[in-house]
Amino acid sequence: MPTTLLRPLLPLLLAALATACAGNGAPRETAHAPVAVGDSPATQPATAIGTDATGDSGTADAGEVVVASPEEAAVIHAFDDAALEAGDASPAGGTPTQEELDYAALYGTDVYDPVADPTLPDAAQMPRSYDPWEPLNRKVFAFNSAVDRGFAKPLAKVYARVVPRPVRLGVTNFFSNLGQPVSALNALLQGRPKAAGQSLARFVVNSTLGIGGIFDPATDADIPHADADFGQTLGVWGWRNSRYLELPLFGPRTLRDGFGLVGDAPLSPLRQVSDDPVRFGLQGLQLVDLRTRLFVVDSMREGATDEYALIRDAWMQRRAYQIEANRPGRRQDEDGAPLPDYLYEEDAMPTVPVDVMPIVPGVPTP
Repeated sequence: MPTTLLRPLLPLLLAALATACAGNGAPRETAHAPVAVGDSPATQPATAIGTDATGDSGTADAGEVVVASPEEAAVIHAFDDAALEAGDASPAGGTPTQEELDYAALYGTDVYDPVADPTLPDAAQMPRSYDPWEPLNRKVFAFNSAVDRGFAKPLAKVYARVVPRPVRLGVTNFFSNLGQPVSALNALLQGRPKAAGQSLARFVVNSTLGIGGIFDPATDADIPHADADFGQTLGVWGWRNSRYLELPLFGPRTLRDGFGLVGDAPLSPLRQVSDDPVRFGLQGLQLVDLRTRLFVVDSMREGATDEYALIRDAWMQRRAYQIEANRPGRRQDEDGAPLPDYLYEEDAMPTVPVDVMPIVPGVPTP
């Protein structure tokens, strides 16, 4: 007889075979309602595990729905449940499959919902910057960006292209060495006498053996380098949370750091130079050198959907880490884990120091 004629009779033959096996004490039970096994019909043609005429398990032809006993269904659904517990998501993006529904109905359990799993930890909460003056800060940020694009960045590119790198490195070392006495005083005010001594040692070694700070033999002598300012000192003293403030030409700050500029200004080495042309020349050179060090930040800003928020949040986060690192015994985060080393790198996001702003007679400056 042709196979096409046997196909309509195949379900009846399988049912008769199941009845005969049940009468002979076969382990297959027929008292339970059959449970369909396979993917939902909405996704693909149903296929199921069944038994052919020889008793071997096989796969039904496409379009035919062959049922399995509860024992077979339990094995299959137990495998699916184990896969879910291992982290395999449902193929429908979180929507329970027919197999999951069948398993829940058979064993009286709830369908696993990975979104509402009470055993999962809470979603991570990103820290939010305290910025109640955001409308005004954005306007100042737009002004600073215009000055940077139209003047500071092009000048820094010319400087980097014309001046050899060893000379530029010497300029950076020179201005970094000038700031060590201020760092030493602030470290002492923060209750870190060891750091204060290291800053003074760096200043003495680099000013002498380093020919005025152009070279950096202190680093070769393993004397640590760390910058400290009065804004950090106020944070260590207890002014932890402060609103964000975008200052004209100075860029990212907080209200606390604005007062810190006022505290550092009288100690600025460049402001002690009485000859105006020399002082202006040194301040201009320091600004250009600082802008070349910010080239690494430019790559981070490219493609940002909100450049202001990116710079603000990155600066606020690093500033908070700097204050925590400067508190005695607190070179850790809130959970007690050591902070990443890159957060302590002074050149990660340098800020405009107070001594680069020119002193204009009759105009109060920080």
